[in-house]
Amino acid sequence: MDAWTRLNKEQFDVVVIGGGIVGTGIALDAATRGLTVALVEARDYASGTSSRSSKMFHGGLRYLEQLEFGLVREALRERELSLTTLAPHLVKPLPFLFPLTNRGWERPYIAAGMLLYDKLGGAKSVPAQKHLTRSGALRLAPGLKGDSLIGGIRYYDTVVDDARHTMTVARTAAHYGAVLRTSTQVVGFLREADRVSGVRVRDSEDGRTGEIRSHVVINAAGVWTDEIQALSRQRGRFRVRASKGVHIVVPRDRIVSEAAIILRTVNSVLFVIPWGSHWIIGTTDTDWNLDLAHPAATKADIDYILDRVNQVLVTPLTADDITGVYAGLRPLLAGESDETSKLSREHAVARVAPGLVAIAGGKYTTYRVMAEDAVDLAAEDIPARVSPSITEKVPLVGAEGYFALVNQMIRLGEVHGLHPYRIKHLLDRYGSLIEEVLDFATGKPELLQPLTDAPAYLQVEMVYAAAAEGALHLEDVLARRTRIAIEYSHRGVNCAEQVARLMAPVLGWDDAEIDREVTTYKARVEAEVLSQRQPDDESADALRAAAPEAREQILEPVPIGQ
Repeated sequence: MDAWTRLNKEQFDVVVIGGGIVGTGIALDAATRGLTVALVEARDYASGTSSRSSKMFHGGLRYLEQLEFGLVREALRERELSLTTLAPHLVKPLPFLFPLTNRGWERPYIAAGMLLYDKLGGAKSVPAQKHLTRSGALRLAPGLKGDSLIGGIRYYDTVVDDARHTMTVARTAAHYGAVLRTSTQVVGFLREADRVSGVRVRDSEDGRTGEIRSHVVINAAGVWTDEIQALSRQRGRFRVRASKGVHIVVPRDRIVSEAAIILRTVNSVLFVIPWGSHWIIGTTDTDWNLDLAHPAATKADIDYILDRVNQVLVTPLTADDITGVYAGLRPLLAGESDETSKLSREHAVARVAPGLVAIAGGKYTTYRVMAEDAVDLAAEDIPARVSPSITEKVPLVGAEGYFALVNQMIRLGEVHGLHPYRIKHLLDRYGSLIEEVLDFATGKPELLQPLTDAPAYLQVEMVYAAAAEGALHLEDVLARRTRIAIEYSHRGVNCAEQVARLMAPVLGWDDAEIDREVTTYKARVEAEVLSQRQPDDESADALRAAAPEAREQILEPVPIGQ
């Protein structure tokens, strides 16, 4: 029975709205407690905020300055769990350099914060902080100007492919029985007396509608929280404000450093993070009140990042060095302050009405805690007894056996005729599912060849994305199942047709459908590139919003009368 039929036929304990990290985390938490779960996502897993973060699973060193000790301790515990147990194939340790720029007060001040970071749990499975002289810091990061620092502190955090991690959480939830469906947009709520008893949904591909019945609905729609809240015709307990964060991607050889770098700015911090053969540099922090689905980076955003990072680099970066740019929206709990960087990263969960729970705020790293809190509150509306959360003991798919396979890299390479470098790349994307991926190349050795214009990826990975990872469109693969859209200066355009032809047999596309997918993707990239030359949000947004949608029947926004 396909997912659409099941969603419309079965009675569920929980319906989750939103396929980002919080929604998929809730689906996993609820399913592993033994509840029947449905999750719907209007576009694709992680297509909103969860694919556009700074790519870190971090404790949040800067939150110590805001005295949010509880948040930091919680985040560090989650980082430790993911690094060692839940997702070691996806979450990796990373050395950071914190350059010191002020003599006297700064080193003891930052050192005290780092010591607290270590004591709160930051130094469990990664090395503790190490103090460096100026020459020691420059040996670690020779690309920094000598006069830009007086010393440094090296500490550790972690890096993660956020979109891949979110999709893996979704697959794990499905493994434990949750019914998940993308391209499924909530357009209204069902009611029995004064209770919310489910949702009305619309297929974003063909426009058909249906109803999903449940004891409780959880609104985990991130920056769309208020829009979903308006559909329910219930007064919300909190409001969500969107803050835009822009990142640029440059080739690894443009900055010489063995560590990630964290730079203080006037109102926030700037991260320079190694990402395969690239650096990711960001982020900005500005209010956004326009299209929530496609936040646009402007020339001003990009110039701000370049200006700030060039203050400390020996060899300045230029716009020509940039291979990719992405903009994401943080769903911040609206507070009193006008500065978005000061708004809380704590999360809030509320029972908005009988049968309806909403959750918002928080940060990527604490998704599992947010999910637990949401299901705990939703349990009030579920007739059966609900067991406590167990997700801290549930490794994501691909985690089990990962460390052993890393030790067998050379043997695996010999078996499959692949260089150990390729095996490592696959293990760090799929973990112990590597054999399942490579099975798709059985009898088709050409699939073990790299993509012509994105040689970091094998052709078989494109097939697997469509067959096993829920990718329905070219954009899903180029922007999220892989990161080709930001890792190559052509933004995926040069390999769009090759990837579409690899996906086509799996998804039943004919030549006309292949052509539509390629044309739509190219139009979106063109709009994105043009928007990044605009001086302000309004003109950039107008260009992005005019580009065609891969999911032709998506409603934006959803009419309240639906």
